[in-house]
Amino acid sequence: MGGRRRQIYIALALVMVMGIAVYFRLWAIDYSISSDDTALLRRQFDLANREAMDESAEWRQRYDEEVERARKCAKELIEIKESLEKVEEAASINKKLELLQKENMGLLERVEYLKQELEAEKLKCNPQ
Repeated sequence: MGGRRRQIYIALALVMVMGIAVYFRLWAIDYSISSDDTALLRRQFDLANREAMDESAEWRQRYDEEVERARKCAKELIEIKESLEKVEEAASINKKLELLQKENMGLLERVEYLKQELEAEKLKCNPQ
């Protein structure tokens, strides 16, 4: 029986060595696959990161363009307000000018009337 036990131990040791070899082989295969997965994940991450950076740059450019358009609109609005104020000021000046011209016409008429009155008074004082 001693020989038989020895054969069983040798067979068991051989099976254990083969099991360990299979285990290391499976571990090596898993490691290579997972390292490939890691590289693939890294490439995917880098690609996604570049795409995000590109999109971020695009949105920043759009923002800058909108800010520039808003500045231009604000500048145009200020210019229009100033122009409108000048027009209103000119209209106010024109109204004042009209009033002054009417007043001047009234004064000229009054001066003319007073001249006629003066002539009439002169004629009364100097009858010939």
